[in-house]
Amino acid sequence: MKYVDEFRDPELARHLSRRIAERVEPGRHYKVMEVCGGHTHAIYRYGVQDYLPESIELVHGPGCPVCVIPMGRIDDATVIAEANPDMILTCFGDLMRVPGGRGSFLDSRARGADIRVVYSPLDALRVAVDNPEREVVFYAIGFETTAPSTALTLQRAKADGVTNFSVFCNHVTIIPAIKAILDSPDLRLDAFLGPGHVSTVIGNRPYEWIAHDEGMPIVVAGFEPLDLLESIAMVVDQLADGRAEVENQYARVVRDEGNPVALAAIADTMSLRPWFEWRGLGSINHSALQVSERYAEFDAELRFEVPGVRVADPKACQCGEVLKGVLKPWECKVFGTACTPETPIGTCMVSSEGACAAYYNFGKAARQRVELKIKA
Repeated sequence: MKYVDEFRDPELARHLSRRIAERVEPGRHYKVMEVCGGHTHAIYRYGVQDYLPESIELVHGPGCPVCVIPMGRIDDATVIAEANPDMILTCFGDLMRVPGGRGSFLDSRARGADIRVVYSPLDALRVAVDNPEREVVFYAIGFETTAPSTALTLQRAKADGVTNFSVFCNHVTIIPAIKAILDSPDLRLDAFLGPGHVSTVIGNRPYEWIAHDEGMPIVVAGFEPLDLLESIAMVVDQLADGRAEVENQYARVVRDEGNPVALAAIADTMSLRPWFEWRGLGSINHSALQVSERYAEFDAELRFEVPGVRVADPKACQCGEVLKGVLKPWECKVFGTACTPETPIGTCMVSSEGACAAYYNFGKAARQRVELKIKA
């Protein structure tokens, strides 16, 4: 475990904290958005916020794929699963409790639908091979991080001639979401921490417009506490120097060009949707992927009669404002009372990457350590 320990060294954390405090401008308030939900959880799990000057506010973005799925897309899947008794619907575990207008996948399973948890799309394909008399649908979800695994599974299904397998595609793309955030009148930001996992696939170049057109620094960050502190130090250095650049703190994993093999697989099997609805952000142009015409026989939306349900979020739920960074989770009216991980009203409390779940699980401890913050 020595390699991990090197990224959690408390003395290095204190050194980075002092470096950040020395570079902040007195009297200035900084808003830095960490786009990725994995970053949000790491920040609160390790108390990263407590090593920062009070003038630096970390804002939580829409980089949790489960959180941004609208209720209607959950309902679409439950409808086709319940309408086709011979169907096996497969999905990742954190989707099971995501609330839709008709309840969650767990509720649908209680009504008789065969919904199973898998750990990868290849597991879903194996279910299809093992059950040739039944239709097997994989509920694909995630940013560009998980799209390659779905793409490779589609290629395998085609190569192996599996005819009872299809994908209900809900993969979304990060760049249109960032554009929607920057176009929002509700929020003003100073910089971004770029998503590390997404960037392993797409690389650093897609973010150049943020620096060049918006004049805003972005640093692609890793997920260990020292990764995050160093990334924030790099952001503060840019702001102090009057620079706006794309920098790569996560260079041990991320390359400028991304992963060409993964990108080629996505391009082969998927195409951009004209529009896709995001929870809290509304419909965004070219912000999601669908199964391409080349693989149309594996598209569940063509194979089955999908109703295309649109469902408004519950009035009590403020997941949309949380996803846009307008509200902190604890400012939501139902946070920690009516809405908990056991009884979620919104998706941000369900997902392992959701900001509300991060606050609920780790936020109390972080607030108790607030007196340890280093003043600028």
